[in-house]
Amino acid sequence: MTGSSGEQLRVAVEPVRDAHVVAAVEGAGARVVGLDDAQALVWLGDPGSFPALPDAVRWVALKSAGIEGFLAAGVLDDKRIWTNASGFYAENVAEHALALLLTGLRQIHTAVRDHWDKEPIDTAVRTLRGATVAIVGAGGIGAALTGRLKACGAEVLAVNRSGRSVEGADRTLPTTRMDEVWTSTDHVVLAAPSTPQTHHLINSASLAALPAHCWVVNVARGPLVDQQALYWALRGNEIAGAALDVTDPEPPAPEDPLWSLPNCIITPHVANPASGLTREFAPWVAENIRRFVAGDELISTVSAEAGY
Repeated sequence: MTGSSGEQLRVAVEPVRDAHVVAAVEGAGARVVGLDDAQALVWLGDPGSFPALPDAVRWVALKSAGIEGFLAAGVLDDKRIWTNASGFYAENVAEHALALLLTGLRQIHTAVRDHWDKEPIDTAVRTLRGATVAIVGAGGIGAALTGRLKACGAEVLAVNRSGRSVEGADRTLPTTRMDEVWTSTDHVVLAAPSTPQTHHLINSASLAALPAHCWVVNVARGPLVDQQALYWALRGNEIAGAALDVTDPEPPAPEDPLWSLPNCIITPHVANPASGLTREFAPWVAENIRRFVAGDELISTVSAEAGY
């Protein structure tokens, strides 16, 4: 694939030349080069080791969906296009979110711990059929999760910034009406980016407004949840349970009291396993290379000003 000059797009893949990403770059018709010769950069590393960029680099693709670390490090600028991986891992994360929610509702975690303790487990089992699940941050993950929830017989309340209807959802609310969300749902799945506006979205007030049978699932970012408030809500049975694939900090300290709660499930940030990340990421890189060369809008552009 060539640009208007007839030359192949030159793409650096750093800090390691991952085989999946390199194959995707070359399969899209571009050429893998060193950073000094590059017109685009696929960055597979962390914010702390991000390199100084030559002026010739006109597009940077980041492997993560969350960009808060890159923002904090002052990496993003307005000299070039920046994209993240928002939505690229949606199927993986949606599958994990559903698994966490069903684990809690069906009391699988309790059975693993307590074995054949039938009476308390039996009476605590709940179903998704007829339940309303609010997806806060109804973007790519929300779209992938909506169909899965509907297949289980649940109704979906989608929550996004605009309040614009989300395909497949039974109802959509804007984030300006969050107070209505807590009182209109049975369970909550957090899939929103970490921004100042979403910091501690789950807090003592929102937890108090949720029904006692509610499960809160977080597959987004740890700072969306005030974990101290969550601990006391879980300990006092204000809500039925929480399932967290992300925490703040990560991992939680060994003495973190959340570990001790029977109604708290914690998985080690594996909704999108790091071991398979570049395999999932690579096809999207190839598509964005095609778009970049064609002069089309790229998928998942980000803005330092917006924070996502």
